[in-house]
Amino acid sequence: MDIPRFGIPEKLADRMSMAEQHDYLRTRLTRRGALRAGAATAAVVGAGLSTGLAASPAYAAPTVLSSRSSSTQVDGSLVAPFGRHLAYGADPKTQMRISWQVPFAVRRPYIRIGLKPWALSRKIDAEVRHLTTPLLNDGKIAAAEQFYVHAGLDRLQPGTTYYYGVGHDGFDPADTRNLGTLGTFTTAPSHAQPFTFTAFGDQGVSYHALGNDQLILGQNPAFHLHAGDICYADPSGSGQSSDTYDARTWDQFLAQTETVSKTVPWMVTTGNHDMEAWYSPDGYGGQNARWSLPDNGPDPVGQPGAYSFVHGNVGVVALDANDVSYEIPANFGISDGGQTRWLDRRLGELRARHDIDFIVVFFHHCAFSTTNAHASDGGVRDAWVPLFEKHQVDLVINGHNHVYERTDAILKNAVARKVPIGERTDPTRDGIVYVTAGGAGKALYDFPAPDTYEGHVKDQESVNTYHVVKGGGRATETVEWSRVRYTGFSFLAVEVEPGRHARMKVTALAESGERIDHFEISRG
Repeated sequence: MDIPRFGIPEKLADRMSMAEQHDYLRTRLTRRGALRAGAATAAVVGAGLSTGLAASPAYAAPTVLSSRSSSTQVDGSLVAPFGRHLAYGADPKTQMRISWQVPFAVRRPYIRIGLKPWALSRKIDAEVRHLTTPLLNDGKIAAAEQFYVHAGLDRLQPGTTYYYGVGHDGFDPADTRNLGTLGTFTTAPSHAQPFTFTAFGDQGVSYHALGNDQLILGQNPAFHLHAGDICYADPSGSGQSSDTYDARTWDQFLAQTETVSKTVPWMVTTGNHDMEAWYSPDGYGGQNARWSLPDNGPDPVGQPGAYSFVHGNVGVVALDANDVSYEIPANFGISDGGQTRWLDRRLGELRARHDIDFIVVFFHHCAFSTTNAHASDGGVRDAWVPLFEKHQVDLVINGHNHVYERTDAILKNAVARKVPIGERTDPTRDGIVYVTAGGAGKALYDFPAPDTYEGHVKDQESVNTYHVVKGGGRATETVEWSRVRYTGFSFLAVEVEPGRHARMKVTALAESGERIDHFEISRG
């Protein structure tokens, strides 16, 4: 049976923008009193809570339930933090953002930090961001109260490992009984040093997702790039009548990912499944509540998945491809071109820096892919690929298609140089390699019949595929740039070596740990 998206009728859901969906939900559900089902929960857990989100331009705080609606307070000693996830600030050498979740409202949350686990001398107040999700889908999905806590750490020392613990009144991480809850992180070095980073997209909650997390931890990465479609609280993400939404999936996801994200900065961007219409007109209120990401993106700040940072000799740029996607246009044009103008400026700034050897860009929707599910998005090609080529971006990482696929070096939508497995490419003359790393944990896709390449690598040249054009139609094409394809759970590990002959060694690893692809990028 079809279940309307958040209760939106099918005849409306197919043509509503994200802002229209938000307005419809707020008007319809408030009128029906759909929020009252969560009032009892709010009365128990809401006392003494500060949302801290009223000033955010991308977040519309719920107004039906007050976060200070009761004098009842849960004993803080009975409330354990979970779901810790780190993120760099705009300057990874001196800034770290630490976020976590608590199942109930708590008083005066904070973080302790120090250079030794027994010397957590610095105490920093934290901010609580409160999300209320009503009964949705005609009561089939339960109401949810969620409390996300965030602390910003500034003026840290470069290249330094810190110990930290998160707590609140009644739960002190420095207490000997709670020392097992401590975590560590390491700031970026002041000068370029060898390091590894990892990447994938389309993770969700599953045993495969958990398995990939454990393998990633074994790579000892400096940071991890998540190319969107983070947890799949909205399993469809397409604005169709069969969509459902369950906010509690975020609880599962953050608990699952904590084994890695409590130590490794988990740098996410926004996929189509990550736009959640209930929380804000642009669909980004949920992401703003759950994540603290660098705030140096397009001005005015409104797209949490668009930002940049520099680690060592690598500049990293995250983009929100919902802004330019022809395939899923719920937020098409939301920045009115501002993100693309910012991208042009930012890539130029990074390329002009003598201390940066490589530029890596990651976002969700694929510029070049051949799967049956989504293939390539013409909106990405039209808006951003010319800028990637203008500024000689070294590596582009996407998700969206739940496979591993890697192109040859591409210029002007065609192969400029073949890059077989194990070969080296130079973006200053060869073009750009695009990697789809969407095998993080969700159900896998396949490639055009009759070949599905289940469980093994396929290295083949000519493929019949399509790209999505403006208006949502498909333009068929026969391409030769699809160099390596693999249907299986996997992720990327990129080893960066600075120096006179700087290089990036890019490796794709299967869920089993098997190396399924590798190539090298060096410039000049």
